[in-house]
Amino acid sequence: MSCWETIADYALRSIGIGERLLPRSDFTLCQQFTLIGSGLLWNIYFGVLALTSGFILATAVAMGKAARNPLIRKPCEWFIFIFRGSPLFIQFFLAYETFVLLPKVGIDINLIFVEVTAETRWLTRAWLGALIVLFLNTAAYSGEIFYGALRSIPKGDLEAADAYGITGWSRFRRITWPTMLRLAWPAYTNEAIFLFHATTLVFFSGFPAWQQRGDALYYANYFADKTFNPFVPYPIVAFYFILVTLAVITIFSLVNKRLNRHMPQEPKRIRYRPQIIR
Repeated sequence: MSCWETIADYALRSIGIGERLLPRSDFTLCQQFTLIGSGLLWNIYFGVLALTSGFILATAVAMGKAARNPLIRKPCEWFIFIFRGSPLFIQFFLAYETFVLLPKVGIDINLIFVEVTAETRWLTRAWLGALIVLFLNTAAYSGEIFYGALRSIPKGDLEAADAYGITGWSRFRRITWPTMLRLAWPAYTNEAIFLFHATTLVFFSGFPAWQQRGDALYYANYFADKTFNPFVPYPIVAFYFILVTLAVITIFSLVNKRLNRHMPQEPKRIRYRPQIIR
């Protein structure tokens, strides 16, 4: 089998498209690159959806923590404290066990809830259950980053908005929120990188791979067990995540440039100064 045939058969195997059976022997470097790259689709899925949905919740949590009303502020503070204070690995296990027990508790308490809680069986799948954990975890970390940015907004900007009569939602949309993002974006970029790296923990958590359709680390572990050589598949995983990290840095750098487009930029000038006299 040529490398192109391997790519055609296994490039989308992790999402159920292509060859169903995994290779059993005579593993080639192309097979390892292709299958691990196929599993990386799940890591990208976890990272992108958790990051986008967590961004919305993080903004709300940051605003809630900055609120004066303790009924709004305290739940946000505890949410951030719990998810930042406990290891992500433990959160995966606790979430999985909780999702497993929910239908049983519903059946024991009241038969009316059987039909509703039976749907929680989907929560024990990695594509949903692990995604929820990553979503809540990154929302807590990002919420703290955004809260710090909110506290760092120059008072002069807010006073100028009040002087111009910009208040309420209009002030938040035009001044508070953009300034918060501009200040928080470098730290938020690091959180995005850490989130994509954290998707590898899904393989070690209680969420099982469904029909041998796992993430990049699942296939790397498969090849390492079959060949007894971990020094080929795991560096391939590291190589793919380096590419993902470069993509995240590039995208976030473009967004950061957009956020700071109104700031004065120093023109880049090349100055040639020949040293004739030393």
